[in-house]
Parts: sequence; C-alpha cells; structure tokens
Amino acid sequence: MAGGLGAGLVLCLLGLLVIGTYMAAAGLAGAGGRALGLAKGAVPAEYQQLVQKWGTLCPAISPALLAAQLYQESGWNPRAQSPAAAQGMAQFIPGTWQTHGVDGNGDGKKDVWDPEDAIPSAASYDCELASYVKRAPGNATHNMLAAYNAGAYRVIQYNGVPPYSETRNYVKTITTLAKSFEAPAGRVEPSRQAAGAIYFAQQKLGTPYLWGGTGTAAQGGRFDCSGLSQAAYHSVGIELPRVANDQWNAGPHPKRNELLPGDLVFFAYDLKDPRSIHHVGIYVGGGYMINAPYTGARIRFDKIDTPDYIGATRVTSDGAKALPGTNAA
Repeated sequence: MAGGLGAGLVLCLLGLLVIGTYMAAAGLAGAGGRALGLAKGAVPAEYQQLVQKWGTLCPAISPALLAAQLYQESGWNPRAQSPAAAQGMAQFIPGTWQTHGVDGNGDGKKDVWDPEDAIPSAASYDCELASYVKRAPGNATHNMLAAYNAGAYRVIQYNGVPPYSETRNYVKTITTLAKSFEAPAGRVEPSRQAAGAIYFAQQKLGTPYLWGGTGTAAQGGRFDCSGLSQAAYHSVGIELPRVANDQWNAGPHPKRNELLPGDLVFFAYDLKDPRSIHHVGIYVGGGYMINAPYTGARIRFDKIDTPDYIGATRVTSDGAKALPGTNAA
C-alpha cells in the first residue's frame, strides 16, 4: 500500500469519497463559468501559440474550438493523409487548399504539410464560412461548423444548422470536444458516472498487471493502466479509447485543487505535450488514485503527486463519444 496507509483505512475513506462524488455532483451542477483560452497542457507546446493566435481570428471560433477541429482531423499529425486525399494537420483536400490555403508564416509559399500554414488556413477557412452564413439565425459557431460539414448554401437554405444527422452530429462533436481544450473560468461539472467507475476499479485491487491487458477471460482478468480505466468507465456505459493519451480528451480538465473522485489522472514524459502521456489512473481523493502501475506490480493505490503528473480529465459521456472521427476540409 503506497504511502503507508492501512488497507482498511483507505477502503473506509474510499467509501466516503464515492458517496461524496454524488453529493458533489448535486451541489456543483451548473456552477461552471464560461471557458476562456486553452487548458494547460491541452495542446502540444509547438502548436500552442499558433492555436492561441489564430483561434481568435473571428468571433465564430476560439482557440479551443480550433484545437478541437485540428485534433479531430489529424490528432496533431502534420503528415496525416486520408484515403480521400485530405492532407496535413488540418486535412485539406487539394482543391480546397488551392482556394483557401494561406501563407501563415509569410515565407512566400502555402504548404499544406507545414503547421505554420495549415493552422492559420484552418482558422481562415472557418472565418470565411462564418462570413458566408452570418445572416442565418442561431448560434454563429454552430452555423459555421454546419457550413463546414454541409456547405454554406444549406445553412442559408434552412436558416441555421440543417436537419441532417451527420451535420448535427458534427456540430455537437466539435463543440463537445472543444471542452477538453478549454481553460475553465469556473468549476467543471462533476461526472455522474464517477462513483460506479471507482467501484469497478476497487474490485480489481490486487489483480496482477498485464501489459496490453483489458480484463478478458483469456488474459486472466488482468489489466494495464488504460485497460483498467477503459473497463471502469465501460461498466457505467461510457466507452473510452484504448490508449491513455487518447483518453485525455474525453472531457474537460479540472485543476489539481478541484479534483473529484472518478477523475482520470495522467502522467507524461513531457508536461507540455499530451501526446507523451504514458500512464493513467482513477482518482479516489486525498491525493491517491487506483492504478495498474507496471509489469510485476498489482492494481493498487498510489499517490498522484509525482513530477510527471500532467493533469486530469473529468470524463463525460458526450466527451468520450466526441473523440476523433475523420472529416476533410
């Protein structure tokens, strides 16, 4: 048992914390403020300034919204290429790039593979679309995203987001995913499924770690770190990605002093780059998590305050559902 706490004491505290999760959820619902800027560590450091700068190009976008689009399109991969010939971090198809690409870094050329051009081009294209549909009733950001997906003409025709399930899903996906990049101005609403996820993980205490383990019968019910968090949230009806650094974007990021039981806590090699996340645990309160640490260890409680702690995610059902699909500009 990490930190020298007795097993009985920790489990007693855990029971109180699980109950407290529901009480906190009831007391804090709706208490959050409007989110501004980017959450610490949400965007890879080499792209942070570009996203922050170009995410304020027009009122219809924000740094978090631009980050959500880029992450959804390519996962921050500047060399991404789709079967539909969409290219670069922003996944422009060649014809769209030819018309809407910009020379963001002023080097005299428009390079779809260069993030210094691709990121400004994505923002510029968003703002062009927003200008096309500015007279349509409703939310300007939603209308811009709908124009991105279905075309500006359809937004104008339907006086707002058109009644296409694909388009409405795209609008919801991007606006939801943006919450995982925002720096909240107030408290983040608690997860309603957190207590159940903790309960699942608690039942696995003492289970031997298995690299790549997802708890199947063939694996003897063993887990690795992200396999445990994935299974814990699966038990309450939320489907998380398999890999820890993909789970990072399954919801907004509470500050260290705002953590609640059930939050996922993450650890990275580079605290400025969420792509370098190498470990995840499930927070239980008091500075402790349940986690599957490493080969040779068992699922156990450990402290979260280590030098490689990058932050936490408050998992939401919509946040998990919003994790990347593929769209081409």
